[in-house]
Amino acid sequence: MKGIIDRFEGEFAVVELDNREMKNIKKEILPEGIKEGTAIKFVNGEWQIDQERTENLKSEIDDLAKNLFE
Repeated sequence: MKGIIDRFEGEFAVVELDNREMKNIKKEILPEGIKEGTAIKFVNGEWQIDQERTENLKSEIDDLAKNLFE
């Protein structure tokens, strides 16, 4: 299972899964340092930061923003 942190609401992170479903996940079971826009994946019974996907998403967003202001 994979997703992206959409926002935080109290003790939960609201995650948009790859199938566009929204899921509330308790922050306490997520890796430290997680923030909005971070890609995560569920591997071997735990949530992990998907560093490569997070970097790719950030790069895509930066490119879109750059093109918007050209």
